[in-house]
Parts: sequence; structure tokens; C-alpha cells
Amino acid sequence: MPVKKFSDVEATEIKAGKDTTIQVLISPEEAPNFAMRRIIMQPGGSMPMHTNTVEHEQLVLGGRARVGLGDEIYEVEKNDVLFIPAGLQHFYETVGDEPFEFLCSVPNTPDKVEIVE
Repeated sequence: MPVKKFSDVEATEIKAGKDTTIQVLISPEEAPNFAMRRIIMQPGGSMPMHTNTVEHEQLVLGGRARVGLGDEIYEVEKNDVLFIPAGLQHFYETVGDEPFEFLCSVPNTPDKVEIVE
């Protein structure tokens, strides 16, 4: 389907996260090269330190969060753009009382996620 609304795509819980959901807006079955996902972290939500075997390109749609990228920590907000190289350790923690929401595009190749203890 070339056009759809966020509200028409099911949101599912990200089990490794806290108060975090994902919507696969464009799946690997719908596009040959990239998938697009919408992630929403409720206030107090987070994703633990982890790595992926694929890169991420992200656009913040709303809210604020602290994002750890390797040894650096950034506070990001609406209209910020992030690039996370494959293999880089990263985490997310919401800031404030609004949900943190972003789009995340990834290549349509196998991805292995590893939680870093």
C-alpha cells in the first residue's frame, strides 16, 4: 500500500524496552531496500543499552530523550536527526512528561539485537 495512516498500523510492545511500542509503517515486504518504523516511548520509558547489526536513520517527531551513542550522551527533541552506525552501543531514556516519538529507517537485511549488560 503506497499511502497509509499511522492509526491504521498496529502498535506492538517492544519487550526489551520499558513503556515502548513500535509500528512497522513500511515493512520489508512492502519496500525492497528499507523498512520504516515509528517508535513511541511513554514518559518514563526507555530502551536499554544495545547493539544492532544494521544502521539506523532516525527523525524525532516529538518529545525529548537522552540518547547514548557509544561514549556520548545527547539530549534530542523534535526535528533532530540521528544516525546510528551498525554495531554502535546505544540507549534511550525519555525526558519530561511527553511521549518521545521518532521514525526509524533500517536496511532490509537481517538484524541481530544484543542487549549490553
